[in-house]
Amino acid sequence: MCPRDIERIASAPRDRRRRRGGGGHGGGHGGGHGDGSSGDGKSSSGEKGSSGKQSSSGKSDGISSSSGTKSGRSSSGDSSERPVPISGSTAGRTTALAYGPGGGRSVVIPFESIFAGRTSGGGTRNEVYGSDYYGSGYPYDTERGVSGRGFPFVFWPVVWGGYHGYGAPYLYDPEYGSTSNTSRPGGPLAQANFTSLNGNNTFYIISDNSTVTSLITSVRDNCTVGPFSSTVPIPFNGTLSDPLPEQAIQYYRASSVALTLARYNDTAALSNNPNATPVVLPNWINHTLLDCLNGTIAEAVPLINAADARWEICTHNLRSASLH
Repeated sequence: MCPRDIERIASAPRDRRRRRGGGGHGGGHGGGHGDGSSGDGKSSSGEKGSSGKQSSSGKSDGISSSSGTKSGRSSSGDSSERPVPISGSTAGRTTALAYGPGGGRSVVIPFESIFAGRTSGGGTRNEVYGSDYYGSGYPYDTERGVSGRGFPFVFWPVVWGGYHGYGAPYLYDPEYGSTSNTSRPGGPLAQANFTSLNGNNTFYIISDNSTVTSLITSVRDNCTVGPFSSTVPIPFNGTLSDPLPEQAIQYYRASSVALTLARYNDTAALSNNPNATPVVLPNWINHTLLDCLNGTIAEAVPLINAADARWEICTHNLRSASLH
């Protein structure tokens, strides 16, 4: 008999940090991608959509609703389930589903596999939203960082490459290998950029290659993006010329997907203090594009609908295995 489903802790809201508001932002680190200095402002309705939404407790859920509700998608977009091929350490799984529901059983990874003893699978669509800190987006806890964590969506968390000479150690955990690790479910890390029509805002999605490839299609189906936006993924190498951890504005799917904003510099992300106040999102941000990207990622990011059957067969002797 396989282990029972992992009991989930009620999640809302998961962010332990203060609400973001409008306003300027601090100067950025050298590196990362730059773009123009004048912004697109608010959406045509004059509202900021779901960005910086505050819960009744006064804590932020980042730029999204932790309930997984739709946000910012074009009504004309295609939201049908679509198979997404995946490779890497997936215990035989070869396909995820864009717009799929996820779910299935949480199982213990068997001793002969990488990350033996940790749990894998069971994450559902309405649990993909994280927040603005690395280590968010896990359904059952709110820890900062990704060291020793399970894999509720099977996919591994993004890594930010080698140590850049600054920033807290939690950002650079080595256990998931390099950005080019082919054992990563979905393949090595990749990135895609999406610009506003006037080019003043540039957002980046970072995840495994299969996920980024799928999300490029979904974003282009649902959002209006500038002509220089990505049509294919490019490798994410984790260098200073790539998007940086202090530019992250939202994580998803157990921190296996990151959304970053060029020229944003959240110094709180670099701090050892988990209660450091995040830098507010800049007032030049294009909320229409931000909300569309945020909602599309949450709805369309590929999910595996159940833990691999071979793992279920192997887990009957692993009930007492300790997590790494």
